[in-house]
Amino acid sequence: MCGIIGYIGHKPATPFLVEGLTRLEYRGYDSSGIAVRNGDLEIHKCAGKITDLVSILPKKIEGTSGIAHTRWATHGPPSDVNAHPHCSVDGKIALVHNGIIENARVLRNRLEKEGVKLQSDTDSEALVHLIHREISNGSKPLTAVRRTLKRARGTWGLCVIFEDHDTIICARNGSPLVIGVGDGENWIASDTLPLQARTQQVIRLEDGVLAEVTSEGVKTSRFDGRYSDSNVTTLDEDWGEAELGDYPHFMLKEIYDQPEALRQCLTGRLDLKDGNARLGGLGLTPKQLQKIPHVRLLGCGTALLASQVGRLVIEQLARVPALAHVSSEFRHNDPVIENNALHFAVSQSGETADTLAAIKEIQLKGGEVRGVINVVGSTIARQCGKGCYIHSGPEQAVASTKAFTNMVAALTLFAIQIGRARSLSRTRGKQLVKALKKLPQLVESYLDNPGSIMDAVDALKDAKSVLFLGRGISAPVAREGALKLMEIAYIPCLAYPAGEMKHGPIALLEEGSPVVVVAPNDSLKDKTISSIHECRARGAKIILIHEEGDSIAEEADIAISVPSTDPILSPILTVLPLQLIAYHTALILDRDVDRPRNLAKSVTVE
Repeated sequence: MCGIIGYIGHKPATPFLVEGLTRLEYRGYDSSGIAVRNGDLEIHKCAGKITDLVSILPKKIEGTSGIAHTRWATHGPPSDVNAHPHCSVDGKIALVHNGIIENARVLRNRLEKEGVKLQSDTDSEALVHLIHREISNGSKPLTAVRRTLKRARGTWGLCVIFEDHDTIICARNGSPLVIGVGDGENWIASDTLPLQARTQQVIRLEDGVLAEVTSEGVKTSRFDGRYSDSNVTTLDEDWGEAELGDYPHFMLKEIYDQPEALRQCLTGRLDLKDGNARLGGLGLTPKQLQKIPHVRLLGCGTALLASQVGRLVIEQLARVPALAHVSSEFRHNDPVIENNALHFAVSQSGETADTLAAIKEIQLKGGEVRGVINVVGSTIARQCGKGCYIHSGPEQAVASTKAFTNMVAALTLFAIQIGRARSLSRTRGKQLVKALKKLPQLVESYLDNPGSIMDAVDALKDAKSVLFLGRGISAPVAREGALKLMEIAYIPCLAYPAGEMKHGPIALLEEGSPVVVVAPNDSLKDKTISSIHECRARGAKIILIHEEGDSIAEEADIAISVPSTDPILSPILTVLPLQLIAYHTALILDRDVDRPRNLAKSVTVE
C-alpha cells in the first residue's frame, strides 16, 4: 500500500523525490520521508502528509541519488520514528519498504539480543540492521540485501541506498516496483504514474528479483544469484496524466471524467451489425464460450461490487451461472476449481494482493483467469496473461468512481459476447449495443444537471447511520453508494437488497432516518415501492434515485432523476448521484475527500 520512489543520475534528486511522493500519496499518507546521498545520507521524515514533509525540508538538499516513501501504517502507529526511511545504526544505510515481514518479531528479538537498539515499532527496520551487519562482514550491497531477504518471510517492494556505494538496490516479492530507464539516470517507483513525465521505458520487477540500479544502468538477478532478464517495456501512451486541472479534488474530476472514460472503454468493442461485443484480449472463440459451465468473478471493495453487477448481467444475457467472490476470502475457503470454468479477476490497480493470491490459487488448481484491469502492465494483468483493460485512465482519489462504471461496462460487453455465442438474440444484442453507445452522452447530460444533490446532503450530513436499498441489479449499486459515503464522509452505512430490509435493518429506522433507495424503471420497481412504504411508515426520510419522468418520484421526500436507459445498463447511471452525494457530504463535513483516514488506494498487502 505504501508508495516508494527513487532516483539515481546526474540531476538533483530531491525535486523528483518530492514530486513522486505527491503522485504516490494515494497509496498511503500516514507519514513520509526521504534519504538523499550527499557525501553522507541526509534523511528527513515525519508523520502526516507530504505537505508536512515538504514544510520541514531544507530549501536545498544536494545529492543526485535518493529514495523516498509515503506510508500506510501496518506495524506501528503513524509517527515520526515509524516513518520511512529506516537507517542502520551508523547512519550509512537507509531503506524504504512496502509489504509485511511476517517473521519481524523473530528478527527484531534476535537483533535486540545482539545489542541493536531498535528505534521504531515497524517490521521494516529489522531489515536495514541485517543489511548493515552483512555490509560490516564484507558483503557488497547486492549480496547484503540478498542474504538479508533470505532470512525474511513475507512480502516486500524495497529500495536500499548506501553512503559508501553509488547504487540503489531494489527487490520485489509480492509488492510492485517499477524502474524507469533513462540516459545516464534511472527512476524507481511503486507504479508508473510518477515515471510517465520522465521516461516511457520501464522494467517491471517480477517476484523474486533484485535490481542493482546505478546511473549507468540496471542489472537484475534472482534471489538465488542467477541472472535475470530485465525486459524493457514501453508505457501505454494513452494512459494520460492525472492532473487536477480546474477541479478542487481528484474525486470530483474523476466523477466528471466518466463520459470520456466510458467512450474509451467502449470504442472499437461494439458490433452494431451483429448485435455483439468484441473483447479480443480474452482470447475466447464462440465455441469456447458455449462450453463455459459457469463464471466466477473476484474482487475487493468497489471491484467486488462491480463484479456483483457483472454476474447478474452475465446470468441475464447468457443464461450461464455466475458468482462474485470476495478475493480476500476465496483462497482460504479451499475453493473447488473447475478447469473449464471462466474466472475474472477485477481490479483497478491490478496490484490488489488478495485478488492476486486468489488468481494464483486458481492457477495452481488448473484453472484459467482473465483480468478486468485498469492499469496496463500491472502485476495481475501479467499474471493472467489475457483479459480486458477497462481504459478509465489514472484514478488518484482513494474512493473509486470512474473505475466502477468502466468495470461494469466491460463486464456488460463480455455478457453480450458470451450471450450472443449462446442464447442471446441478434435483435436483443442490437438493442443493447445501441444503448451502450448512447451511455457516455447520457452520463454527460446527467452530470450537466445532477438534480437535488445538496438536498440529499442536508438530509445525510447529521445522520447517525444511513440505510441504502436496491433490488436486483440495483442492490450492488446501493452497496456501492453506501461504501462511498462511509469511505469519505465517515458516516456508518448499511446496504441491503430491499426485500431483506424487513429481516433486521428496519429496526434501525426512526423518525427522520434517511434511507437512500435506488429504483430504476425495471420489473422490480413495484416491489421497491412496497419497501419504500414500509420505511416511510416508520418515519424514514426517502432519498430516491429514479429514472426521469417516472411517477415513482411521488414516493420520495427527495427525488433525483437520471436519464432513461435499458434497465440492465441502469447501474452506470444510478451510481452517479450516489457518487456526488458522497462527495458533497464529505465536503460539507470538512473531510479529506481524496485521502480519507485509514485508507489507501492500492491494497498491496494481505
